[in-house]
Amino acid sequence: MTDRITSWHGNPSKPRHIPPAGAIDAHCHVFGPMAEFPFSAKAKYLPEDAGPDMLFALRDHLGFDRNVIVQASCHGTNNAATLNGIAKSNGKARGVAVVDPAISESELVALHDGGIRGIRFNFLKRLVDDAPKDKFLDVAKRLPAGWHVVIYFEADILDELRPFMDAIPVPLVIDHMGRPDVTQGPDGADMKAFRAFLNSRDDIWFKATCPDRLDPTGDPWNAFADAVAPLVADYQDRVLWGTDWPHPNMQDNIPDDGHLVDMIPRIAPTEELQRKLLIDNPMRLYWPEELA
Repeated sequence: MTDRITSWHGNPSKPRHIPPAGAIDAHCHVFGPMAEFPFSAKAKYLPEDAGPDMLFALRDHLGFDRNVIVQASCHGTNNAATLNGIAKSNGKARGVAVVDPAISESELVALHDGGIRGIRFNFLKRLVDDAPKDKFLDVAKRLPAGWHVVIYFEADILDELRPFMDAIPVPLVIDHMGRPDVTQGPDGADMKAFRAFLNSRDDIWFKATCPDRLDPTGDPWNAFADAVAPLVADYQDRVLWGTDWPHPNMQDNIPDDGHLVDMIPRIAPTEELQRKLLIDNPMRLYWPEELA
């Protein structure tokens, strides 16, 4: 791969919705800069640089206060770019790492000291070549206290993954609700299966994110709003929100980040719900010491 791709909006609109003070974008990424943080030789895409300065400028433009930076697959298991973003945030970012399952205890401690509070397992075949469940389970049992596991998968393999996820002994956070078909509506088969999964244990969280990925009807993503609002209402203490900026692999359908923020009141229509979605819940996972 030599052609680098741009997957983010060059001039996102100012959202009509104003997030509450202290709001957290709990799912975003950084790419590079490549000259300082090279991409993985196994990367399935080669993005243009989208570093911390760009991320924090967007944060301020959209009206957010903090970020949770999730390690992007293009950086593999080298978390240096994510750690750099956290270090440059003046305490306003925490992170989720992707690790080699053979990682040592001392390396996990170093990640914790750098602001990491969870690890991510990716089961999307188009993004990763190998997802060894037995080795993932081993490292999940060795995480520092207070960490969680983030899992990214598509709805058609939820049943297949259940025994593996049931065995993980720390809280789970499911990226993008496990990519349900939102055009089925709130009572569709995918949402029913996901609700059954959430009901199986009370420490499963999810991200009500990515209408641009999940809703083929396009902006303003009405199918997403209709399908996801009831889920947020029913599991309001276990839901997070994020922009997914810089929108990996969305170069052919780049969303306006201002419009993504305007989805918030459609899936969380009350101030109380918005506060849980954007402040209370992510603070519990990523800055619990500030709540003590």
